Amino acid sequence: MTKAAKGKTRRSQKTPVPEPAAPKHFLQRRAGQIAVLLVVGFLAMIGYRISQSPIYKPPITPAAAIGGPFTLVDQDGRPVTEANFKGRFMLVYFGYTFCPDVCLTALTGMGNALDILGGAAEKVTPVFITVDPDRDTPEHLKEYLKYFHPRLVGLTGTPEQTAAALKAYKVYSAKAGAPEPEPGHEHEHPEGQKPGDGHSHGDEHDYLVDHTSIIYLMGPDGAYKAHFSHGSSAEDMAKGMRKFL
Repeated sequence: MTKAAKGKTRRSQKTPVPEPAAPKHFLQRRAGQIAVLLVVGFLAMIGYRISQSPIYKPPITPAAAIGGPFTLVDQDGRPVTEANFKGRFMLVYFGYTFCPDVCLTALTGMGNALDILGGAAEKVTPVFITVDPDRDTPEHLKEYLKYFHPRLVGLTGTPEQTAAALKAYKVYSAKAGAPEPEPGHEHEHPEGQKPGDGHSHGDEHDYLVDHTSIIYLMGPDGAYKAHFSHGSSAEDMAKGMRKFL
C-alpha cells in the first residue's frame, strides 16, 4: 500500500515551463514601425497647416496655359481673332478636311453634343481650326463643314498663322508623307499633267497629317475650362459642358 501511494505522488508533480522571451529583433522592428508612423503623421500635419495658410497657392497646371491670341480667316474669307469669340464659350477642334476618319468622328460628336444641350448650346460656338492650310482654303472649309453643324466656324490662314494657333493650344501637327504608289503605276500621271504641278492628283498634295485629336472647351474669357479626348461620346461632352453653362 505504501509503495502505490508513493508512485501516485510522483506522477502528480509538474515541472514549470518558462515563457519564451520576445526576440530582440522583433521588438526593434516594432519600434521602427512606430517611429515611421509618427514621422508620417507629423509631416501630414505640417502639410495641412501650409495648405491652410493665406500665402499658399496651388501649383499652376499645364492646362491653364492652353489657348491664346490668333489671327485667321473663316470659311467666308473674313478675318477672325480670339476677340471675335469674347463673351462666348468655344468648343475648339484642330484637324483637316482630308482627314480620313478621326476628324469626321470628332466633328460629328461635337455637333451631336450641341444638339443634346438644346437651348444651352447657344452659348457655345463650335470652332474647327485646320492643321493643313495648304489645302484647306476658306472655300474648301465651307463646303466641308456644312455636313456637320450649321453653326460650325472653320478657320484657316497662312502656314505661319495656323502654326501660331497650334502653338497657343499646345497642338501637335506634322505631315505623315505621301502614300506608296500602286505597283505598275509609279510614273503614271494624267495626260498633260506633270508630277507636282499643284493638282490634288500629284504626290505633294496626296498626304496625311498626324495631329493631336482633343476637343477643348474654352470659357467666355478665353481661358481653358475642359477637354474631351478622342472617342468621348456626345453624351459625355454634353454632360461636361453643362457644368460650365
